[in-house]
Amino acid sequence: MPIRASVHIHGHDGVESLRRDDENMWVRLDALTSSAEETRQLGIEVGDFVVFDTRTEVTDVGFIRSRHLDDKAGVACIVGAVKALLDAGQQPTQRTTILISNYEEVGHGASTGIPADVKELLTVDMAAVGPGQNSDEFSVGVCIKDSGGPYHIEMRRKLVGLAEGCGIPFKLDVYPHYGSDGEAAWRAGADMTVGLVGPGVDASHSYERTHVDSLVATAKLIAEFMLS
Repeated sequence: MPIRASVHIHGHDGVESLRRDDENMWVRLDALTSSAEETRQLGIEVGDFVVFDTRTEVTDVGFIRSRHLDDKAGVACIVGAVKALLDAGQQPTQRTTILISNYEEVGHGASTGIPADVKELLTVDMAAVGPGQNSDEFSVGVCIKDSGGPYHIEMRRKLVGLAEGCGIPFKLDVYPHYGSDGEAAWRAGADMTVGLVGPGVDASHSYERTHVDSLVATAKLIAEFMLS
């Protein structure tokens, strides 16, 4: 929380003028401790994770509100696509490797772990929803370009063809303030065709929201890609 959180103590100017950076934030412990040594005795140490409560809610009209939909929503779509193929007794037309990295948000998630002979990489991340964007919360986003540059045009055409052929709602979009595991793989020297799809997520890296329709559309496109 901010070191000056209360307007009743610091006034509106004291709270509203405070930059939200590492110098002005602290972790408030709900524990009886008055020193570093007492805190360590509680099992708390430098490097421990501080995690936001996801506050996940699913509404009766299909909206999903939660923190960390970027990119747990993408993982859900991958799992949903694989389960759908399994339940239908189908399997990918080619050998398929699924990599779920823990380091995508810091920029090096898929820089390792992908077999050297992989020719196509379908990255699954969120589609950014907001002013000036074409993405929405009811379709699968197909990324044309992001902060790292354009994705492979033939992969994009393939994905669009699959979506159109199967009646899957999709949106093409450009994300200027965004990067993905596909870029990490390219920067690490991977020689492969890379595309990017994902469910539409509003308020990314805040209290995010998507819709079940977007998850379903994304999972369907992933499944169709594996069968193509």
